[in-house]
Amino acid sequence: MTAPIDPALVMRAAPASGPAPHSMTDPVMAKHVALQFEGVFISQMLSQMFDGVQADPNFGGGQGEDMFRSMMVDEYGKQLAAQGGIGLSSAITRELLKTQESAH
Repeated sequence: MTAPIDPALVMRAAPASGPAPHSMTDPVMAKHVALQFEGVFISQMLSQMFDGVQADPNFGGGQGEDMFRSMMVDEYGKQLAAQGGIGLSSAITRELLKTQESAH
């Protein structure tokens, strides 16, 4: 399961057609979208890692842990991205701004 992304930001960041919105040339908005993307990416990597981890039968396990593990991994991804992540957000922000500027 991927981290939820704000649909309003996605619609402003990448419209299906037409000119690029002016709000995306704002570095703060571009950074926010890039952090969301990096959070989703990190969550996907972590979910692969947690697939092989078995719950301790004495202190965990069951349907509850299975059900909420994906939410925990999503939150880990968001928090890791917010605290510096793996360095993708700065590159994504630069590319978003460069792409939007060249479209005008």
